[in-house]
Amino acid sequence: MPSRRRALLILIALCLLALASFWAALAAGSVAVAAGDVAAALLGRDAPGAEVILQLRLPRALAGFACGGLLALAGALMQVLLRNPLADPYVLGISGGAGVGALAAILLGLPVLGIDGLAFAGALGAMLLVFGLAHGDGSWTQTRLLLTGVIVAAGCGALVALMLSLAPESKLRGMLFWLMGDLGQVLEWWPPLLALVVALGLAMPFARELNLLSRGLQQAQALGVAVGRLRYAVFLLASLATASSVTAAGSIGFVGLVVPHLVRLAAGNDQRLLLPASVLAGGALLVLADTLARTVIAPQQLPVGVLTALIGVPVFLFLLSRQPR
Repeated sequence: MPSRRRALLILIALCLLALASFWAALAAGSVAVAAGDVAAALLGRDAPGAEVILQLRLPRALAGFACGGLLALAGALMQVLLRNPLADPYVLGISGGAGVGALAAILLGLPVLGIDGLAFAGALGAMLLVFGLAHGDGSWTQTRLLLTGVIVAAGCGALVALMLSLAPESKLRGMLFWLMGDLGQVLEWWPPLLALVVALGLAMPFARELNLLSRGLQQAQALGVAVGRLRYAVFLLASLATASSVTAAGSIGFVGLVVPHLVRLAAGNDQRLLLPASVLAGGALLVLADTLARTVIAPQQLPVGVLTALIGVPVFLFLLSRQPR
């Protein structure tokens, strides 16, 4: 486990990275804003581009940080729960259920609030379905939970493909952007940010038990951990964090898979440090990716999920190449 001084330095470095990502998000775009004007706008003074910063870029950056933090936190929790380094927030079909709900709402012509509502309902429905099927007669193993999630995700994927094939041309672009992740559709920044604060606040008291659980089920039980109750709590918390992020910004891949690995290389596997560090790193990564998505081919915008995949794939392949044979 890292020393307290090293842990503090890691958290400070990640906080600085998060602040830098916010600064880049506020200054960059189709209309560049000077550093002095960004500072003046944040202090409430009149400055060129102040309305763009306060009404468009700052809320979007806050929402992006919250969604990235939620995905990274959910990924770290899932990897401990399933004891599988390839686990990510979407492995249990949560994203698929949200996609079915969101695309159904788009087909019905519902407003953005209705799309968010059905997306969250679909995510909860998938979570309850996986939980019910995996629990069965009371025996719940990591393998059974993982296989159930894969099957539910495949079924949701088939429904998504069916709706895409039936959708009119006028709605296809919006449906594809939602499926690839798009922070431009976020209505309010505070719901995902509130969900992030609550999720991290609920996860931190379990950090010591999660450290023991990561060493093995029997060892954790021998040391007095209520494994059954802990696994239920972790599954529910990770699922709700994923649902909150997907509802706000759509399906954004690789953040929850790659970020916990990168943080683990630098900070070790102590969940007391890994969880908050993953939140900071995941939030900063998504803010930077969204800034690139807005500026690479400005004034047009790319789905942020495309950028996270382009960043995540080579990074994850590099991490795999560093693993011992």
